[in-house]
Amino acid sequence: MESQNINHEDEKIIENRELNIWEALIPVVALIGMLAFNVLVVYGDDALSGSNQFILLMGAAVAAVVGFFNKVSYESMIEEVAQNLKSTTGAILILLMVGALAGTWLISGIIPTMIYYGLDILNPTIFLAACVVICAVISVATGSSWTTSATVGIALIGIAGALGIDAGMTAGAVLSGAYFGDKLSPLSDTTNLAPAMAGTDLYTHIKYMTLTTVPTIAITLIVFVILGFSIDHTGKADISSYQSAIDNTFNTSPWLFLVPVLVIAMIVKKVSPLIALLAGTLLAGAFALMFQQDLIWEKGMQYQITKIDSSMDDFVNWDSGIGKFNSPGTYNLIPNESEGITLSRSVSFELPNASTTHDYDTSQSVEIFKNGKSIGVLQLSAQSSNAAITSYYAIMNSITVDTAIAPVTENVEIGQKLAGLFEAGGMAGMLGTIWLIVCAMVFGGVMDAIGALATISKALLNMFDSVFGLFASTVVSCLAINVTASDQYLAIVVPGKMYAQAYKDKGLAPENLSRTLEDSGTVTSVLIPWNTCGAYQSTTLGVDVISYLPYAVFNYLSPFMTLLFAAFSIKIRELSGKVASDGQVGL
Repeated sequence: MESQNINHEDEKIIENRELNIWEALIPVVALIGMLAFNVLVVYGDDALSGSNQFILLMGAAVAAVVGFFNKVSYESMIEEVAQNLKSTTGAILILLMVGALAGTWLISGIIPTMIYYGLDILNPTIFLAACVVICAVISVATGSSWTTSATVGIALIGIAGALGIDAGMTAGAVLSGAYFGDKLSPLSDTTNLAPAMAGTDLYTHIKYMTLTTVPTIAITLIVFVILGFSIDHTGKADISSYQSAIDNTFNTSPWLFLVPVLVIAMIVKKVSPLIALLAGTLLAGAFALMFQQDLIWEKGMQYQITKIDSSMDDFVNWDSGIGKFNSPGTYNLIPNESEGITLSRSVSFELPNASTTHDYDTSQSVEIFKNGKSIGVLQLSAQSSNAAITSYYAIMNSITVDTAIAPVTENVEIGQKLAGLFEAGGMAGMLGTIWLIVCAMVFGGVMDAIGALATISKALLNMFDSVFGLFASTVVSCLAINVTASDQYLAIVVPGKMYAQAYKDKGLAPENLSRTLEDSGTVTSVLIPWNTCGAYQSTTLGVDVISYLPYAVFNYLSPFMTLLFAAFSIKIRELSGKVASDGQVGL
């Protein structure tokens, strides 16, 4: 995940001795029940359009009521909510920049070019496994699963669509590779945070983590290789048709790869992801002006109808509004007949498509009558915008709002598939996800303020006496906090601080805890729709969490792998540096 410039090591864990475990679980049970009803019974796939956001606020209200009964003040809850929201500032800004990046990378032809050449390089049979490897390499280099998804991930989803490969499968492969790299990269903030919480150093943590991570990614690759051989690649025979349609719509060129290469290079050089994404957006805008001039005219050219006598505004209207026209077509002047207004003749402007002309200028005049008596002559002039205004309008729209580019092809089926790929929501398309994150942080903040997170973690810690039980309770705690607090960082910080002493008491080296935090806290956050990671990834890739959940093999296999190692005492390191031989080390 991306760094948010918040010192999570100083995160306070709020305990409340007044609160028992059953009271702490009331908001969780209430939230799960309300979400289940809202999603499964009422809204279905549309639940994230707003209703789930309100359900999270309702869950926060239930938690607040529990807090009031346990002597927690309203002010302390609001303060903790504010701290939670502050911690997501970086994520929210990155979401907005990813929306801007997606729009400019579309209109500049970067994403279509990546799809075009990817169709040549990536064989459908090995495509899913290749997605895992490509995203793993990029994520290790950048230390960011978020940047990986926002760059090569989007392109791979597009290629999958052309090859007829399920988007959920592809998103699962992308996220498996991206989170493998996020776990092992020394540039990743979660990879640095976990050992800091557990009390070990970074490179000891990374080396020890490979013991569970390498087998997990190996199994993941095997699964995707098997899937690659078993699925039907309906798009294979049409690759040339897809490439022809892309070529007819965009000016594809290898030079367009310079932008994603520069963005990834900036991340590798530890430039702030926010700055790198902004640079990628601006560079893509410049490349759009150089490579997609016809498209810029098509998406940006406007028309201004001028010289309308303001004294006659009440007498006539346009059938599409007055004065500004953002698309070609026929626009008719309509008299206000209720006022007894008639025209000497019908007036309409046939505003051409930008592909026909870039310099349109025409004028007309019409005499206006009121109750049969002439009241004047109206002079009208229609002009197209100049190159500077047209370019600004096209690029700014791609950054901020929905952009849809119609594929140029006679093949209806291919046109329909590419139409879905040639769409971007801009910054506005990210607002629903930001809304979800804000509401999730409210719930998590109230849960933290009333001491529920600490109470739940402590109860889980006290449930087990064995070494395996300690590992299991750590895993469950990380999962529980990812669900309840909706934040990947808290899923590392809270169990990390709560369990550090318990691992020492069992005679276990701290890297056991840091590895377990990553295996269960870092990678599972993307499996929860209202978690910041789940919300971000589903929006960025354009695939619902429920759709990619069965295929995010690495993410849900990682906690089981760490439990398997604990159950069979495989490479469980003692404080002395020795490896445990049984499950009762330190007892």
